[in-house]
Amino acid sequence: MTWLHWRQFRGQALAGALALILATGYLVYVGVDVRDGYEAYRSRCGDGGGGDCARARSQFRSAHENTLLFLAAGLALVPAVLGAFWGAPMVARELENGTHRLVWNQSVTRTRWLLTKVAFVGAAAVLLTGALATLLTWAAAPFDEVVQNRFGALEFGARHLVPFGHAALAVTFGTLVGLLLRRTLPAMAVTLVGFVAFQFFFPNVVRPALMAPETTTLRVTAETINGARSLGGIGGGPVIGGLRLPDAPDAWIAETSPLRTADGEALDGARFNDCLDDPPRTGAGGTFGDTAVCLAGHELHIDVRYHPGSRYGTFQLLETAIYLVLGAALTALGLGRIRRRVS
Repeated sequence: MTWLHWRQFRGQALAGALALILATGYLVYVGVDVRDGYEAYRSRCGDGGGGDCARARSQFRSAHENTLLFLAAGLALVPAVLGAFWGAPMVARELENGTHRLVWNQSVTRTRWLLTKVAFVGAAAVLLTGALATLLTWAAAPFDEVVQNRFGALEFGARHLVPFGHAALAVTFGTLVGLLLRRTLPAMAVTLVGFVAFQFFFPNVVRPALMAPETTTLRVTAETINGARSLGGIGGGPVIGGLRLPDAPDAWIAETSPLRTADGEALDGARFNDCLDDPPRTGAGGTFGDTAVCLAGHELHIDVRYHPGSRYGTFQLLETAIYLVLGAALTALGLGRIRRRVS
């Protein structure tokens, strides 16, 4: 049985092995390049680095951020592609061509036939995706240490354990879709679109609800504002984006309130826009310069809901466990379907 599965799967397996070899070479190159940049950053920001640290950090980030985000996005697509090209055709092609009847008329039970297929292809997908994730985690380690954005949607899903769970779930999802649709091309399309949609849904809806966030109130100084990434929302309003907590720079900021005055009321939009568009000229430096000084003069604060960086490992374990449980549930549904309804 295992030999039969290998003969059916060897083409995909060899293609996956070749892709892994090529990706390994590129990821090693990226990892070495990131470490060279990290050493340059440390030489400027080590002992005696002084005020040059902020600029060195910004240059190090801008030099590698786009490449690592592109790689993270690419890794996010790998499980979806494997689910579509490995998982979906695995059963759909057999049912479409009628070759399943030959196997079922032998001594092999339907349950064993399906479980062996899922285990064989699923293990290959997990190994391939896990190897890529491990390499990317290694390559990006110095960057993650400096930038401290491990909870970013793309970054979190492309590091450590979560990609393993993605791969296992994608293959079982594709298998079930192929079993239900019984047509290879439609099953591949539904698997690809459905799993990509799931990868957007889970981090934005489910992940924030896995643990209750902690809360704190942060006094807004010019330094706080200059440490943020944006001021103002899409529809305007006194909000601040990309904030970091001074005492927990690696925390995941789940939610921030609008800028509030000392009495707890939201800062008036007109006053916010005055500081944004035409602040008093002070010659201040930093990302937002005079705007930061102007806003800080209003004695503002914001309420922050956040997850400490120490929860990163817990979130990784919880999310991976959920994917594995969902994959097991989809496999159980497939077994129930194949026993009762597929002829």
